[in-house]
Amino acid sequence: MSETQQKSKCITLKGSAELVSEYLHYGINSILYQRGIYPPETFEPADHFGLSILVSTDEKIKSFLQTVLGQIREWLVEKKVQKLTLVITNVNTREVLEKWDFKVDYEGPTANGTHPDNKTSSLPLEIGTKDTKTIQKEIREVIRQITGTVSFLPLLDCLCSFDILTYTVPDCNIPTEWDETQPVFIANSQEVQLRTFSTSIHKMETVVSYKND
Repeated sequence: MSETQQKSKCITLKGSAELVSEYLHYGINSILYQRGIYPPETFEPADHFGLSILVSTDEKIKSFLQTVLGQIREWLVEKKVQKLTLVITNVNTREVLEKWDFKVDYEGPTANGTHPDNKTSSLPLEIGTKDTKTIQKEIREVIRQITGTVSFLPLLDCLCSFDILTYTVPDCNIPTEWDETQPVFIANSQEVQLRTFSTSIHKMETVVSYKND
């Protein structure tokens, strides 16, 4: 197979950003279901990454995630997002009970989308070294781990809500309807790191922290 043919099977920067945002979409939905944030009857199965994943049917949640992850996808292409955090809070006390950190690292070319040997180009044209099928297999294993966390995470026996915090580079243009906020911390927390997956352009680490009474 020629080098051109080989590269055509590998992921592009845009394709990598799309896969990462899809992982976030299905991973967050899985967390909302597994942690009982919303009633189970408000979820329905969807086949993705070779798995049947439960996703919310609530229009407000769907619209919220579409807006947030649509912006995240743009920032992933521009290499401007550093981390996304899903925060689960006790509705009555406002205490943070659990948080899921999705940390992004950028591999290969430099952070602004140029190659070290082509500093004059600002076009994010890089091609990764992995094919989509291989990446999807890695993502599938992480989502399976998310599903399995219910076996050790403490029961959330109160009414809870969720929010999403996004951490970006300083020169990022933030949408006017988004609010700036402070990082959240959990007192006396326990932390568990799940599997890492890589597209060869974006590397994603998933860590769950929870209140350890």
